[in-house]
Amino acid sequence: MSNSNDGNAAKASRLTRADILAAALQLLDEVGLPDLSMRRLAAKLDMQPSGLYWHFENKQTLFARISDHIVDHIQPDRANATDWQTRTLNAACALRDSLLAFRDGAEVVSSTLALGLGAGAALDRIRLPLDEAGIAQPEAKVAAESILFLVLGQVWHLQQRMAADSLGVASPMAQANVAEAHAEPKPDALISGVKLILGGLEKEIRA
Repeated sequence: MSNSNDGNAAKASRLTRADILAAALQLLDEVGLPDLSMRRLAAKLDMQPSGLYWHFENKQTLFARISDHIVDHIQPDRANATDWQTRTLNAACALRDSLLAFRDGAEVVSSTLALGLGAGAALDRIRLPLDEAGIAQPEAKVAAESILFLVLGQVWHLQQRMAADSLGVASPMAQANVAEAHAEPKPDALISGVKLILGGLEKEIRA
């Protein structure tokens, strides 16, 4: 038993947090969030689950790091945005693209955010242009949260339909919606929704 434990500890010490995160992201793409367990991740790394806790104190800590990685995957374009509305819109679209780049990306970020385990970077990204424009509380907070929940909700809905379609359980209408989303990747609905929120915010701060 001691030899097994020693071997597991040695293998864990050779791995880095980055190694484990990379394996977890690959496993997320392979099996999806519901089947992403510490036991399965350890098997992928050819080690005992206890070895993972050398680097992450629990599953929630690992998932928070996965969430942050997803959020940071694509950075918003700030170079060509001169006003706070455009910068906020770019941040929302970049977040959408980041979530779509990973299987169950919206569910991962939503779960960690709801449990207070991470994903604060997602809200910070939306909030930054509003803070830079000097928009005060509570208006900035309400607007940023509304945009964040809009992005998460739209992407979660799309990814659920895509998953159902891949399993062959989606209705013909849902399959058509997924095909349309693939054919037209521009986030038109997202852009429209964000603009409505920002338009309301602008009226509120000018009142």
